[in-house]
Amino acid sequence: QVQLVESGGGLVQPGGSLRLSCQASGFTFSSYAMSWVRQAPGKGLEWLSGINSGGEITRYAGSVKGRFTISRDNAKNTLYLQMNTLKPEDTAVYYCKSTFSETLRGQGTQVTVSS
Repeated sequence: QVQLVESGGGLVQPGGSLRLSCQASGFTFSSYAMSWVRQAPGKGLEWLSGINSGGEITRYAGSVKGRFTISRDNAKNTLYLQMNTLKPEDTAVYYCKSTFSETLRGQGTQVTVSS
């Protein structure tokens, strides 16, 4: 079964950190680029960061550059997003995506940044 399962979200105070994980299964994870996107309440999907299949090349949206770090462990079929210096505007549901399938998306993980 092809699926992506995100985890690691939660409630954190402004300035705090979280590490999100995305466990992939059902396809050859190491062959595909991956990315993180998010959807804030009442807004559309926002692309945050991408990483190539081997993990050597990363890209970031301006809104998270310098605060978020994307990485992957191909041996574990897992994608990560280290999020530091979180702000209230980072509150959203976070999803991982794969170039394996444009329509493939997990259930997401909720991140809430609030004091």
